[in-house]
This record gives sequence, C-alpha cells and structure tokens, in this order.
Amino acid sequence: MKAKSLSLALGLALCFTVSSCVSWLAPSVNTNLVTLESGQYKLDPNHAALLFKIQHLGLSTYVGRFNQFDASLNFDPQNISTASLQALVDIRSIDVNNADLADTLQGSDWFDSQQFPQAKFVSQGVKPLADDQFEFYGQLTLHGVTRPASFIARFHGGADNWMTGKYTLGFSATGNITRSEFDMASYIPLVGDEVQLEIYAEFLKQ
Repeated sequence: MKAKSLSLALGLALCFTVSSCVSWLAPSVNTNLVTLESGQYKLDPNHAALLFKIQHLGLSTYVGRFNQFDASLNFDPQNISTASLQALVDIRSIDVNNADLADTLQGSDWFDSQQFPQAKFVSQGVKPLADDQFEFYGQLTLHGVTRPASFIARFHGGADNWMTGKYTLGFSATGNITRSEFDMASYIPLVGDEVQLEIYAEFLKQ
C-alpha cells in the first residue's frame, strides 16, 4: 500500500510539474491588432495548412490539401490597408490520400502540373471588414490563367515564439474560386465548379 501511495504521489507531482512547465512555456498571445508588431513576415511551413474542398456527385464534399507552399506578408497593424501578401503553391504537392487519384489530378485534364507546376497569389489591396477580419484581394494565377481572387483573412494574434525565437502571427483565411474560369472544367457538374480554399498558418517575423 505504501509503495502504491508513493507511486501515486510521484505521479501527481510529475503531472503538476509538467503542467506548470507547459503553462510557463505558453506564449502570452496578444490579440489587440494595433499593438501587434509590424514588419516583414515569412510563412512557418511547419505550422501551415492549405486545404481545398469540392462537391462530388452532389453527394459529399471532397477534401484535399497541398503540402508545399510558401508565403510572405508585409504587415503594419497601424495601417492595415498597406498590408501585402504573396503566396506560391507547388501543385505537385497535392495530397488526396489516394496516390492514383493524385497522379490523375496532375494530368492535362486537371492541373497539368508538368506545364503549370505552381499557383501564385499576389495581393493588390486590403479591405477591413471587422476588428480582426480583412479581405485580401488580388490576382491568382492557376493553370496558366490569371484571374481576380479574394480571401477573407482573420488574424488570431501575435506572440514571441520560444520555439523559433521569432515574433509570430497567427492567421487563417478562406476563399472561393470557380475552376472553369481557370480552364479546368473537366467533369462539371459531376465534380463541382466552385472550389473552397482554407488556409491556416503562422508567420514568423524576419
């Protein structure tokens, strides 16, 4: 009984110590937009996700992702309208949890990644929508076609990141594109024309 009691006490002490360390290591996130740090930021690829969603046969929503992309952000919380964003996506990094389908999507009926290996978004302006929400609008180049596109972005705050030693911004965004406008009209309407994009990311100050 004494051994069990000692083991329980040691276990509780360890849990308390770990919890205390986690609490101590957790950054103090500042969600007040105007007090966030301005400057040039680069995407932290280890804390980023780019998802796409599309209707399939009108029965379900098919979800995939791109595993390799990069972005840079010029950010001034005192003058958010001057913010700018550029992003590059490696089309060959598409991930749909199905190797055969991924190969098919690389082909000429779909992304034709051999000829068009990257997609690119360059913002041209920012429109404030709410205290922490903004619309980045600009030009999206996909499948060799450039069209206007916009993303509703939300800043989740900023904090000193002890893991990287750099000040970090949390960011998410959503947007919709019509794939037929980028000359990708295969199998419409069996496969939806509208594609929803979701981005979740952390940006590191340079």
